[in-house]
Amino acid sequence: MTKSELISSLASSYPQLLAKDAELTVKTILDTLTAALAEGQRIEIRGFGSFGVNVRPPRVGRNPRSGEQVMVQEKRVPHFKAGKELRERVDIVAHPPMDGD
Repeated sequence: MTKSELISSLASSYPQLLAKDAELTVKTILDTLTAALAEGQRIEIRGFGSFGVNVRPPRVGRNPRSGEQVMVQEKRVPHFKAGKELRERVDIVAHPPMDGD
């Protein structure tokens, strides 16, 4: 699902909500989540999952073109961990229970 599809889905689920208001709502939520992660905060959405920031330490890498060793700096990368409810719902859709289960 893309951002525009999420906005369309929100607008169609709530007819009293104008499309531009749905767009503003989605943008505000995403901007708030992004700002929190940029500050190193952890975000937890119950029943969905949590977002955090992992630190990848500096390391020696290789340039794939030349094979030359290069120093790769420390990085902070966003990380998502699905919550139990989300994992179970996705698993049920992927593997529906068989008769007798």
